[in-house]
Amino acid sequence: MKQQLKPQRVFSEALKRSIVKDIETGRVQVTSVSREYSVTRSSIYKWLNKYSRHLQSGQTLVLQMDSEAYHSKELQQRIAELEAALGRKQMEVDFLNQLLEQGKKQLGVDLKKKCFTPPSTGSNPTKDVTPTK
Repeated sequence: MKQQLKPQRVFSEALKRSIVKDIETGRVQVTSVSREYSVTRSSIYKWLNKYSRHLQSGQTLVLQMDSEAYHSKELQQRIAELEAALGRKQMEVDFLNQLLEQGKKQLGVDLKKKCFTPPSTGSNPTKDVTPTK
């Protein structure tokens, strides 16, 4: 029995360039292209070597979702926002402390001590309120 060979398929250069572009931008992965077009991964890597703007033969292309520099920049921005919020809260605390001092001078009463309710001394024994017959 003779083995039947698959007919040789030829992909257009435009299709190959489009696939390479999609791989470079991260829209598709090599394995998904391999499955979709029923082509070997080695063929796709040959297309990458031939048509890629960034990858030349003998070079390695490393793709990362978030680079360290970008992540570091985001963290620095977040720190700056938190420092600004902390500064605003500290100004508010300083203002309220000055307000309490002015109230103490004008009213002659220490408002810090007067505004709080006394702490609970615990629960007092309760009387038996069950009705008697």
